[in-house]
Amino acid sequence: MPALTSFPNSADIAREVLPNGMIVLARENFTSKAVVISGSFTAGSLDEAEPQQGLSGLMAASLMRGTLSRDFDMLHETLESMGMSLGIGGGTHTSSFGGKSLAEDLPLLLELLSDALRNPAFPEAQVERLRGEILTGLKIRQQDTRAVAGEAFRALCYPKDHPYSRGSAAEFETIPTLTLDDLREFHRAHVSPHGMILVIVGAVAREDAIRLAREAFGDWTLPANIRAPLPAAPALDAPRRESRALSGKSQSDVILGWPGPSRAALDYHPANLANMVLGVFGMMGRLGKVVREDQGLAYHCGSRISGGHGPGPWQITAGVNPANVDTALASMLHEVERITDDLVSENELADVKANLIGRLPLNLESNEGVAGTIQSIETYGLGLDYLLGYAEMLNAITREQVQAAAHRYLNPRAYALAIAGPGAA
Repeated sequence: MPALTSFPNSADIAREVLPNGMIVLARENFTSKAVVISGSFTAGSLDEAEPQQGLSGLMAASLMRGTLSRDFDMLHETLESMGMSLGIGGGTHTSSFGGKSLAEDLPLLLELLSDALRNPAFPEAQVERLRGEILTGLKIRQQDTRAVAGEAFRALCYPKDHPYSRGSAAEFETIPTLTLDDLREFHRAHVSPHGMILVIVGAVAREDAIRLAREAFGDWTLPANIRAPLPAAPALDAPRRESRALSGKSQSDVILGWPGPSRAALDYHPANLANMVLGVFGMMGRLGKVVREDQGLAYHCGSRISGGHGPGPWQITAGVNPANVDTALASMLHEVERITDDLVSENELADVKANLIGRLPLNLESNEGVAGTIQSIETYGLGLDYLLGYAEMLNAITREQVQAAAHRYLNPRAYALAIAGPGAA
């Protein structure tokens, strides 16, 4: 077995594209007896027609509810009796899966995953149970101030025809109308091995892991899921504000934001460093220190950058006393103006770089962390040696680049603002 470096790289990750378009990556780790699988397939809510919102998520959740050869009880008794885990969930651009087993049980784990993806039965009783669980969750979300603010924010931040503008509120109306035939047709049309990513990490030789994946999936041949290009998400040109009132609440949730960079954007890393300074590092960055600690205007206040397949939102979120909403907003916008107009300090930039670089080894301490990192590297086309140059790449970013990225995406005079709480108006 070849010696491993501290970070996964092209010398110790085996990668093979199967003839059906499926991508398999494997890395050995014999320090434990377990093996982890992680991956995704290209079916998601982007593929839904608007009158069928929620179809992708219901389909993905149904895949583990029984197959043509294994009913729900048999499928899950097999997993439990062997101490294995396996789950599948929906998403926007892709649906994801993950599982874990002892190394000797990897063939069975891959067989169960293949069966669930390729041969779902969509049993009526199980689908109806899932439908009820989803509707209950949606009803709960309708009374959650943060979730309600998130719904309003997406509609404000993105054009109406953009998939990112959709929230889950419409699903409360559409999910009851979805049929078993809808699930079967969506699965037939969109679930394919082409572009699917499977990562295997653990106590299995790399060549054996890829061979087992080939045996489980190699005879599955379907065309790629072809999509129209993602619509543009233009920069906002004026403030857009919406407030939604929820009775019986004592706190207002505030979401302020803009369309942000995709993970593939050339300025993603400078933008991420700006976000760290603004609302993540330490006690939630400058926002946490000023708005929460110094001024006492929020119960929590921080920021988040999405950085996914498309221009996901760059958001500032805060939980605020309803009487302090406008004052807190003014303070938040002031911090946005500071980071777009002025260079961050040398110390701030050095601190957030050191945090990101120092945190990387911690994320790779488990098989799950390694598998997730390899999956992300493959998903965004970063190259298998990406981690080897990670520290050097971050350390080369300048204060000027950080300011330019912040200035490109953040605008204190044009933004989307959603507020949900008691008596919001």
